[in-house]
Parts: sequence; structure tokens; C-alpha cells
Amino acid sequence: MPELCRLTPQSPWWELTTTDQDWDEADPQLLGTLLAHCALIRGFEETVLDLAAQGLVHGPAHSSIGQEGGAAGSIVGLKASDGVNGSHRGHHQFLSKALAYLHPRGIDPKAKIDAAVQGLLQKALAEILGLSQGYCRGRGGSMHLRWAEAGALGTNAIVGGGVPMAAGQAWAYRHAGTDDVMITYFGDGAVNIGSVLETMNLAAAWKLPLCFFIENNRYAVSTAIEDSTAETRLSSRGSAFNIPSWKVDGMDPLAVHVAMQQALAHMRSGQGPTIIEADVYRFFHQNGPYAGSAFGYRTKEEEAAWRQRDPLLLLARRMTARGLLTESDVQALHDRVKAAMDDAVQALTVIEGPAAGGDEAPNASGTSSTAARHAGKRQIRAALWPSPDFRDVGILGDLSEMQGARYAAEPDMAEGASGSPGSADGSNHVAVSDRKFIDVVADVMARRMQQDASVIVMGEDVHRLKGGTNGATRGLSQLYPDRCLGTPISENAFVGLAGGMALDGRYKPVVEFMYPDFMWVAADQVFNQIGKVRHMFGGDSDVPLVLRTKVAMGTGYGSQHSMDPAGIFATSPGWRIVAPSTPFDYVGLMNTALRCKDPVLVIEHVDLYNATALGPIDDYDYCLPVGRACVRRRGTELTVITYLSMVHHAAEALDQTGISADLIDLRWLDRASLDWDTVGESIRKTNNVLIVEQGARGTSYGGWLSDEIQRRFFDWLDQPVQRVTGGEAAPSISKVLERAAAARTEEVIEGLRCVMQQKGAA
Repeated sequence: MPELCRLTPQSPWWELTTTDQDWDEADPQLLGTLLAHCALIRGFEETVLDLAAQGLVHGPAHSSIGQEGGAAGSIVGLKASDGVNGSHRGHHQFLSKALAYLHPRGIDPKAKIDAAVQGLLQKALAEILGLSQGYCRGRGGSMHLRWAEAGALGTNAIVGGGVPMAAGQAWAYRHAGTDDVMITYFGDGAVNIGSVLETMNLAAAWKLPLCFFIENNRYAVSTAIEDSTAETRLSSRGSAFNIPSWKVDGMDPLAVHVAMQQALAHMRSGQGPTIIEADVYRFFHQNGPYAGSAFGYRTKEEEAAWRQRDPLLLLARRMTARGLLTESDVQALHDRVKAAMDDAVQALTVIEGPAAGGDEAPNASGTSSTAARHAGKRQIRAALWPSPDFRDVGILGDLSEMQGARYAAEPDMAEGASGSPGSADGSNHVAVSDRKFIDVVADVMARRMQQDASVIVMGEDVHRLKGGTNGATRGLSQLYPDRCLGTPISENAFVGLAGGMALDGRYKPVVEFMYPDFMWVAADQVFNQIGKVRHMFGGDSDVPLVLRTKVAMGTGYGSQHSMDPAGIFATSPGWRIVAPSTPFDYVGLMNTALRCKDPVLVIEHVDLYNATALGPIDDYDYCLPVGRACVRRRGTELTVITYLSMVHHAAEALDQTGISADLIDLRWLDRASLDWDTVGESIRKTNNVLIVEQGARGTSYGGWLSDEIQRRFFDWLDQPVQRVTGGEAAPSISKVLERAAAARTEEVIEGLRCVMQQKGAA
């Protein structure tokens, strides 16, 4: 018979409950602050639901009525410099953190509501209504609330989506030498999300000061927790990652506060992350002013039982029992909150009717309509809507950070040819010689890490194998062991962590995706989070992040390791895209990417790594301008537009055919940065265009580019834009099928012949 030895987790797991003694000995100021926070949140949420019932909340209204105790209990003990982020149901956490920031010493529930709190209530309500005076200028609405100054670092509409970002903020706190902590709030529905579990593992491995706060309200929309997991005690997840965990009654704000104080002591002492599971209950449905029982997934009896455990009733009962408040004091508090919310509503809306004056509300098209007015109907004040001109502002930054950058001339312009970019002092010449591409990749990153302590490199194996799988991070882990971070295989977690690190503002993460296909694994963080965060939260948040990856066509790594990501990123707003084709360009473009305060994708190609071309000898500090293409050769018969390794294949094809063409190396591929001046000048001269790329037709970059060229330059084109791409299918492992799937010199030659035939030339 085998011997069995029962194993026990290394980390402790507690269930915490308060006693009468705890309540009797609790600081009166703490209890008063908890009550004031809960009452303000409750009054705010009741107003939101009332406005939603009137049709004034465009989009969802995920109320937190019933869950106030978890937010207040966990937040009133935080410092202003601590941070929180949350989920789509996050009004209560946002408000509690903002209230704690405005009144760090607490709030007297008997006191009047001051101007600062009144401003908070109105500005938060304005955001939920989509108005320009909101915290995100109306772009965030109910699900995206951020006030960075107060440490409220963003609520999130993707279930579990904000958790990796929170880890990045926690890393920044620790690396900066502070004892600040980060709390990330999410519900029972998010506990089984991959990005959440990945982040728990990463936070524990790196000992990040991050509290995973699980609001277990028992339902993911209408799906009961018992239908989702066999272990309904969700704090048990901590045992798998060696994270100390607490399970607590979330309807008891004091119990939550005590648990959080214990968790804070653990995190502030540098011992790593914690988990708190708070059992709470949302009194209303997932969205809107209706009870869950109205939809049949909960019973009225269940709802009534939980309402008897209302955290506001518990606080009021305990405080009146101790003589700290009277029942009239409690009622007066609710009356003041109601009056404050009425004032906020009055400031943002107006009663419209045939006999009433005032502003007219916009109709569905955004214009005012007298026909849409009804007697006694409340409407948004028209003057408070954001201007339609604000639609695209803040997708990317204004590049003001590039002022003062030192730009270098192209190597073939070293004698001062006209048109070469230069710095203000004219020091634009760089000594060059033949250099291997991969060597300058490593050299420029080493230089930047030497000169700029804010640069952080992370990715799978970047700290091993003498510089990762290709040598791009050679020597960095030995020189900067705390800034060259080898990660677990968990792209969602570590790229999201980098996003949170970038939003902190003190660091510039450089993330390596070993292969671009892995972006699909991390698509939420790459596109929904990092790509959208600046615009979503009002356009003011810098996101200085560089994502490096390589195209590996021709290496035999098959369908899931070979794609060109340019086409996908180009159609996903919020990213700048760089594709260097020479060692000289790589240095200048990487320096520009690191100086930029937008997320930048830097695409490399394995075919270039061991190739030799002109590169800097000892100068790794110059930049190349954002949005500047390079004309690699000039001609008259057509315009060839390409990037990355296909620049060299296109040049070979032109040499072999003898065709006279402008060969444009785009370098910058995103819509905002593409050099339309250079492209347009060439098209007006040649009147014929061939776009050349290597990758699959289905994810083609040239698809959108050809459409845009034909829209912009239709009158100058003698024929439709022609394209060279790879095949429909992704590359296969077979050497023969892999070659058939990718475009190279032979395919470019065929494309050139096609263009010339359409011109009527031999």
C-alpha cells in the first residue's frame, strides 16, 4: 500500500468575524467615517438608478447598493498615496477612495456636506451621465472612473481586466522605495479569469504589495457561484499561490476594516500580496433599477434576508447603541445626502416642458429637438455635453515630449545633403560602419538603461540565455538585475503589469513578446487596456510603454509563431508602430519610441538580426523623427511602399528587373504617424503604387493602406493600388509550404511585372 501524507498550504487562510467587544472598542471616529462613506455612496447610487429609470443614463448603471461596506471598510484606512482600481461595478470604491483623499482624517456623520464633497458627487455623477465636466470628460460613463490624484486609478468594463494593471502599479510603488499598496477589486465572476490567476502568481513570485479584493456577491449577472466553481470559498485561491488570505462578512464594514488592517501590515512590510474575500450582496440586478428576482434568478425571500443585513443599518444600530448617534442624527445624515444629490442633479439637468424655459436636450443625433420635449420631463442641460470635436482627442499624445530631441541625418546624408533632419545645434552627424543588426538592438537598450533609470525590460527569458532567445537583451540582467525582469509564461499578466507601470508615470517598461502571435493571448491587455486607456479616461494619461516583438517567417516555427502583427495593430487605435529595416534606423527609432509617451510597438524581423548594414559606431543617443519615412531609392515609373525586411527584397527585385521606382521604407506604420507627405509626393510623380509586405493576406497591413491611398490620391492614380502579400494561410512547418506562404523577392518581381503590364509597359 502506498503511504499518503496530507499536504497543507504554506500560506495562512483565515475567516475573520467581529465580536461585540470589537464594536464596543472601535474608534468612534472610524465608525462615523464608515457610516458617512456608506451613506454618501448609497445616496449617490440611488440617484444614479433614479436617473437611469428616467432614461438619462446612456448605457449601463451597475449600482453597488448593498456592497458599500466592503468598499468603505477596506478604504478608510488607506493613505492618499495608496491606489485602488476596480471593475465595472466600481462607483462605491471610486467614491470611498475620493472621500478618503478629500478627508483623510475621517468624516463626521453629523457635519454638513462641504463644498469638496459636493463637487465630488457632482463631478462623478456628470461622468456617469457622459458630460464634459466628468472625471473622464464624459468618455468613461458608469464603468470607467479615474481620478489619479486621489489614488482612484480606474474602474474597468472587462471582467478582471484591471487586475494586471494593478500589479504594475504595485511594482512601481515597491521599486520606488515606498510602502504604498495597491488594492484591486473584482467580483466572483472574475476569480476564474486567466489574467486574474496569472497576476496572482506573478504578484506572489515578485512579492508585490497588491491586495486582491474579491467582492463575492454570489452572482455573475444571473449565474450563481455554485454553477461556476466547485470551491465557492473564493479566497481559497490564495493557497495555490502562497498568498495569505482572509474571508470576511462584507456586510460588516468593521470586519472588512480589521481584515484590511492585517493585510496592510503584511503588504507594507514587504511580504507580498494578500487576498480578501468579502461576502456581499447587490440589492439590485446586474444593471439598472430592478431587483434580481424580477428576472427569476433570485427569490424575493433571499433578497429580503440580505437586506436585513444592510451595512448602513448595522452601522447605525451599533453607533446608536453606544450613544454615538441618535436615530434623528442618522436620518439627518440621509437627508443631507439626499439634498446634496438633488443639488448635483439640478446642476446637471433641467425640467423641460412646453411652458418651461431653459436649455433644450439633444436627441439621438446629438442635436436639440423641440419635438422631443415633454412636459415635466427631466433632461440633460445641453451645454454640458462634450463637443463632438472632442471625439478623437487623446487617442494618442501630442508628441510635445519630442521637443529638444537630437535628430540624426541618414548615413547617406552625412555630407549635409538638404532635407536631412538635425538638432537645433546642428550636431546631426553620426559616425557609421557596417554593424550586425542584433548587436545594435542590444547596444541601444544597454545605453538607455545606463542613462535612464526609469527604463525597465521584461519578458520571457530576457534575463537568461545570454540575452533572451536572440541576444537582444545581452548583458542587461547582469548590469541591472532589478530592472531586467524575467517573467513567467503569462503574457496577459506581464504586459498588463507593464501597462500599470507605465500609467504610474515614473517608469518606461520595454516588454518583449517572444513572438507576435502571443499578442492574441494578451489581446485584452494590449488592445482593450493599454491601447484604449489614455482616450477612455479623458485623454490626459501618458502611457510610455514599448512592446518589442519579431516576425519569424522562415524559421520553421509554423502557424502560431510567424505572423506579422502590423495589420492588426494598425487597425487598433492607441498604438504607434515602428518597423526598422537597418541598424542605423533601429537605434534612432528605438530612442524615439522610448522618449514617446504613447505605447509603441517595435516590430523586428529574424531575417535582419544577423544581417549587416550601416549602423552607429559609438553613438546610441540620437533619435529619428516620428512620422518620417525614408526614400531608399528614387525612380519615375512607380512607387513601391514597404517596411521591415521587405525593403531589402523590394530593392533586390528592382535591381533584377531594372525598373525605375521610388522605394519608400515607411518606418512608422500607424495611421497617426504615417508619412503622407512623402507618400503623396511620390504618387503624384509616378501615378502607380505597389504595396509590398510579407505576411498573410488575411491580416494584411496593406489592406487598409491601399484603401487610404485610393481615398487620398485617387485623381493621381493610373491604376488601382497593387499589392504583394503572403498567402491566405499562415506559414506551416514544412519548408516548402512555409516558403509558399510568405512573400520574398520573387513575389515582388511578379508584383512589379503586374504593375508594368497594367501601365502597358513590357
